[in-house]
Amino acid sequence: MEFETLFKALGESTRIRIIRLLAHKPMYVCELEATLRMSQPRISQHLKILKHAGIVDDAKEGQRSVYSLNQNLLNTSLSSFMSFLEEPLENVTDFQTEYDRICCLAEDPGIRTCKSL
Repeated sequence: MEFETLFKALGESTRIRIIRLLAHKPMYVCELEATLRMSQPRISQHLKILKHAGIVDDAKEGQRSVYSLNQNLLNTSLSSFMSFLEEPLENVTDFQTEYDRICCLAEDPGIRTCKSL
């Protein structure tokens, strides 16, 4: 999973509330509506984003769906993100340019001026 997709889905307070409720128990949209005091279309839109990111799963029960938290994906993704943060920057291919720039900061007169203020 891309970190951007995960964090974009997590980057909204209503979705965080939905995730917390689903961590407590699987719920129907109508239960989320009643608990959060929000309209069905609004809840459904948030669930669509969370489902697209893989954070929630749904299971059909007749004509309705019950939503649950995909705990495995969250655990795996957050663990991967922590590993990403702990990896030495010089070993992260996508950050080689930034690493090279950081190594030259001490020689930059603008940075020396900035730090001396």
